[in-house]
Amino acid sequence: MTSYPINPKRRERAKQKRTAWICLGVVLCAGWLCGLADSPQAWAQVEPEPPINAADIQAVMNAEIAAEEPSPVAEPTGIDMLSLILRGGRFMIPIGLMSLLVVTLAVERLLSLRRAKVMPRRLVRELRRLADPVESFDPPAAYQACLQHPSPTASIVGAMLMRTGQPLGEIERTATETIGREADRYASPVRWLTLAAAATPLMGLLGTVWGMIVAFHESTSLSADRSRSEQLSEGIYTALVTTLAGLVVAIPAAIFAQYLENRIAKLFHSIEQLVFDLAPGLARFDGRRRLDSDGTLIPIQYVDSPGNAVTPPPPSPPPPPQATASSAGVAESGNQAKAS
Repeated sequence: MTSYPINPKRRERAKQKRTAWICLGVVLCAGWLCGLADSPQAWAQVEPEPPINAADIQAVMNAEIAAEEPSPVAEPTGIDMLSLILRGGRFMIPIGLMSLLVVTLAVERLLSLRRAKVMPRRLVRELRRLADPVESFDPPAAYQACLQHPSPTASIVGAMLMRTGQPLGEIERTATETIGREADRYASPVRWLTLAAAATPLMGLLGTVWGMIVAFHESTSLSADRSRSEQLSEGIYTALVTTLAGLVVAIPAAIFAQYLENRIAKLFHSIEQLVFDLAPGLARFDGRRRLDSDGTLIPIQYVDSPGNAVTPPPPSPPPPPQATASSAGVAESGNQAKAS
């Protein structure tokens, strides 16, 4: 058997390769031993991950879309009127007093200006009955009816009846003056309603101006956690409360004042019409009889000297037309005789 000589370079290369493989094996064995030593604790701590399904993916996508959308703006809460009124300040005190005045006067005038109280139906019906026909009007009976039904109508008709025996123009003038006085007496409380309707908005405006001045003054010294716009908006809407309160009081006051004035004018116009319907019934007593303080018709007495009262004779009836013509002829013939 023939032997061939081994090349020393090839032998050296084989030795290096074997050494490298041995080192690699040692390193792998060392790593495997280290991992095997730590594996019980590592597997004890790590939990298995749950499987991912389509619902989880959809939930994640919805959360991302919701995060990209702008957050909704918080809606303002309702306004508490009681708290606003309390924050109106001391200017709400006169406005509150005006509101009480308006309510009191409105209720009192509505009750006082009822038609049954100003023009009682029984009195009007009795006066109409006595004046039907007007030539037979009985002043004493009408005066007693006025005493039994006290009212503005009774006062006006009574003042007219006390002028019995005077000329008809004087009687109507007295009735007109009495109507004016009674109407003014009933309208005087209504003027306070007109004053409240005019003055209350000015009170509210005064409170608003003062509140805005305070708000701008406080905005010059702001705290670190508040902005100027927030401070001004809060002060201004609080200051406007007084103007709102003034308008709330003034508007009903103006409506009630106008309504009551129209009602007074309507009622006293009806009284005036009734009085002028009754006045012609007193014309036949002109210069003959008058009404006493107790409601009795007495003859009119003329005093010609101190302590001597004379009752005038009743007026003579007018002469017939024929007698008047003959008298005129006799007078003319007498005049001609005197002239000759």
